[in-house]
Amino acid sequence: MSDQQLNNLIKMIDQIIANNLHQGNDDKVTDVAADHLHKFWARSMKQQVIAYAHESPAELSALAQSTIAKLEAVPE
Repeated sequence: MSDQQLNNLIKMIDQIIANNLHQGNDDKVTDVAADHLHKFWARSMKQQVIAYAHESPAELSALAQSTIAKLEAVPE
């Protein structure tokens, strides 16, 4: 996957989080976002963002890091 594709995935995660900020607290927001990624993203997309989160966590927002950690904890 190219850098541009990875940047698009990260942008999408941030958008999903932003669209769910009305959920209230950060924990609920990241639960909803991780659930969305689990249900609707291809396995390859999920694997790519999980690998990136391990390699460059500082490049992600705190909410994106939390969302990806929760996504990683869900069994396929």
